[in-house]
Amino acid sequence: MTDHHHDTTAPARGHDHGQGHGHGHHHDNAHMDWEALATHLEGEAELQTPLLEQATTWLRDLLTRSPGPGPDEIARVLDIGSGPGVTSCLLAQAFPQAEIVAVDPTEALLERARDRAARLGLGDRFRTQTAELPDHIDGIGEADLIWSSKALHHVGDQEAAVAALARRLRPGGLLAVCEGGLTPRFLPRDFGIGRPGFQARLDALQDGWFAEMRAALPGARAVVEDWPAMLTATGLRSPLSRSFLLDLPAPLAPEGRAQITRQLSRFAEIHGDGLDEEDRTTLTRLLDPDDPAGIARRPDLFWLSAQTCHTARAA
Repeated sequence: MTDHHHDTTAPARGHDHGQGHGHGHHHDNAHMDWEALATHLEGEAELQTPLLEQATTWLRDLLTRSPGPGPDEIARVLDIGSGPGVTSCLLAQAFPQAEIVAVDPTEALLERARDRAARLGLGDRFRTQTAELPDHIDGIGEADLIWSSKALHHVGDQEAAVAALARRLRPGGLLAVCEGGLTPRFLPRDFGIGRPGFQARLDALQDGWFAEMRAALPGARAVVEDWPAMLTATGLRSPLSRSFLLDLPAPLAPEGRAQITRQLSRFAEIHGDGLDEEDRTTLTRLLDPDDPAGIARRPDLFWLSAQTCHTARAA
């Protein structure tokens, strides 16, 4: 998600980038069809719930040990690039006294977020707001905690986006930006069909796509993706980073298999022409629900990934 370790097939979103915000059917690299990716984004975030719960627990612990509002004094939380609201609802559960505002430019995704919050009984303190970074968030108000996961790499000027979020923090507030980590692995290096190292070759194509996507964004600026440095350049202090592991061993549950199938299907759609004939054949077999070597039937399928979260506090 390069510091982008997104999923290997589709855009990932602040939410929840392809690799986990770069969406679309056939699109140009700068304009993603996030609504079309709603199921992918929601499935990815649901699969990552154990990791996201680790992250929210860590945030509560950070707020306990640091100057400023404690975890039970957090009155307002913004989830910037919330997508379908999976993480927004986890934040609502982690901070049960806080108003939660899911912020995203795609209304169809916010509708999913509202539906999820209602199902979980969070509707009385759950809000949504349509806004896009970095130029359209002045109206979202301030917050004690701002969370943004895998959204900032879809903004041309990432430094300006970080600065815009920092300005929304109340005194002593905490900004948490989740960018970077480790690309998911779900197959052994040699899994019995095609040449070994298949996923590494998918990663190389995805990295090229990601670089083109970044370059095509409006106002794109190359920047060293040193997130702690970007946070402190805005005047925030006490930067701290931590990575969280998602380790789902084989045999993978049906939900994980479904998500990998969606990712590889999307990869075939976007990058299939970049694969050689042998790798295209391998990908076709993996996506065949009737092939014993395919994703639906393999006993060796697993999920192993990591997501890094960078934090800093307002004075």
